[in-house]
Amino acid sequence: MESNSVPVAGPVIEIKGLHKTYVTTDGRVDALSDVNLTISQGDIYGIVGMSGAGKSTLIRCINRLDTPTSGDVLYQGRSVTAMNRAQLEATRRKVSMIFQQFNLFMQRSVAGNIRYPLEIARVPSDKADKRVRELLKIVDLEDKLNAYPSQLSGGQKQRVAIARALASEPEVLLCDEATSALDPMTTQSILALLQDINKRLGITIVLITHEMAVIRQICTRVAILDGGKVAEEGPVDEVFVHTQSEAGKRLFGILPEAPDEDPDMPSLRIVFDGASAEKPIMSNLIKESGIAINILSANIRHLGGRQYGQMLIEMPSGPHEKETVVAYLTSHGMTVKEVNTK
Repeated sequence: MESNSVPVAGPVIEIKGLHKTYVTTDGRVDALSDVNLTISQGDIYGIVGMSGAGKSTLIRCINRLDTPTSGDVLYQGRSVTAMNRAQLEATRRKVSMIFQQFNLFMQRSVAGNIRYPLEIARVPSDKADKRVRELLKIVDLEDKLNAYPSQLSGGQKQRVAIARALASEPEVLLCDEATSALDPMTTQSILALLQDINKRLGITIVLITHEMAVIRQICTRVAILDGGKVAEEGPVDEVFVHTQSEAGKRLFGILPEAPDEDPDMPSLRIVFDGASAEKPIMSNLIKESGIAINILSANIRHLGGRQYGQMLIEMPSGPHEKETVVAYLTSHGMTVKEVNTK
């Protein structure tokens, strides 16, 4: 697993002191409490949390499908909460959204679904036709031009939804659990498509999910929501390796760095996710290198049918051995951090 580089760019979305309160028959529910985030141009920004953490409320507040109770959302420095209807409609064309359940028009063909935002924007028919074909090529559905949603698989429906979201040439793509309704193989293809869109078109992506593997695979930065509050935020690898919050430890399966678990000796902390946990990497390392590995502690959790966790091993005795071990583990998708070095 390669480390994702973090783009150096200015903010495209700024969330400042955001609160969202709902009044129900059971009383007030604080869905969001003082959320502050900055999403830079070119990021694939993940927002992760357990069910009820406030993820979907947050993404709907970004384009004002939900209106915040207080606080502000800035898009390119302009307050979304202060926009009039015309300004908001223009912003939504630049901050497009895809949903978990696709939200396609069943009575329209694939081409008709993708054309819909172009029709709303009154794009001339010939230009709209050309744009539809361009978008179908991007999402690899050129042969489904005249098909209807009922004839498509779940992954194909999501590709149509992505193409429709791209029709207005947005600068930001909001994805609300865009892969949750898909099987693992289809999820991989959709994530690869989103990553390609980010790189090729330069579109900033905000991705809501409860799946840690999704965050680790394509996101550059991550915010962990817990009870409507930001528990942690930062570059994905940094948050994954140095998780401090209880929410982060639950989500990522990280060993708590409590004093009684500290080996008090030079060690390597190895963090791994489902893909690398399912392979006999440590045993292969020992066989291939001949280096003895002393495992001090380990923690593995089974989440969504896969394994996540981390391991502490004693620091190899010499610099060559350490370099060999670190190089081997990182080449197999693990994150390695030195601890208790003098």
